[in-house]
Amino acid sequence: QVQLVESGGGLVQAGGSLRLSCVASGRDFSADAMAWVRQAPGKEREFVAIIAWGGTLTRYADSVKGRFTISRSNAKNAVYLQMNSLKPEDTAVYFCAARGSYYPTTLLYDYWGQGTQVTVSS
Repeated sequence: QVQLVESGGGLVQAGGSLRLSCVASGRDFSADAMAWVRQAPGKEREFVAIIAWGGTLTRYADSVKGRFTISRSNAKNAVYLQMNSLKPEDTAVYFCAARGSYYPTTLLYDYWGQGTQVTVSS
């Protein structure tokens, strides 16, 4: 059974930092693009960041560029999201996702995690 399990969410004050982790099991994702997508209450899902299989190709949403960094460890079958300078508008459930090909800004993924809540207080 393929699973993507996120962790690292929580409550943080504006200006603070969090590091999200997503560990995959049941399948080798080293050849897949992996991404983070978020969904705020009452809003549609929003692309946050994506990283290609080799780790050198990345793309970010304009709203997080310069504050968030996506990275991956193929040895650990994992992807990470370092979030700095957090703002209240970053409050959302953050989902880890994977797809075979690198396609920036897409919301079409083959595999999804269950999500982790990030809440940023003002």
